Amino acid sequence: MFIAMNRFRVKKGSEQDFEKVWLRRDSHLAKVPGFVEFHLLKGPEHEDFTLYASHTVWQSRATFEAWTRSEEFRAAHRDAGQNKPLYIDHPQFEGFEVRQTLSRGKAAVA
Repeated sequence: MFIAMNRFRVKKGSEQDFEKVWLRRDSHLAKVPGFVEFHLLKGPEHEDFTLYASHTVWQSRATFEAWTRSEEFRAAHRDAGQNKPLYIDHPQFEGFEVRQTLSRGKAAVA
C-alpha cells in the first residue's frame, strides 16, 4: 500500500473557499486502477494559515505513479492553478510506503 499526501497552507479567511474547491471537483479517482480511498484533512490553525492535507491511499506506489501519468490526473488537476491565491506557496508532497496496518479485528504487516 502507498499513501500520497499534499500539504496546503491555506491563507486565513480562505478556508471555506478552499474546501468548496475540493468538495465540488471531480477527482476522477473512482475510475483509476489501484485507488483505495481519499481524505481531505483539516489541521491546526496558525497565525497566517490553516494547514490542510489531501490524503490518498493506493494499492501500491506503482498504481499511484500510473495515476500521475494518466488522463484522469490531468483532468482532475486542469484548473488547479486558479486556486493558488487560496494558499501560501506550492503544496508540499509527501509519499509513504505502508509498513504496517492495524484495523479493528485484524493486523497486517507489509
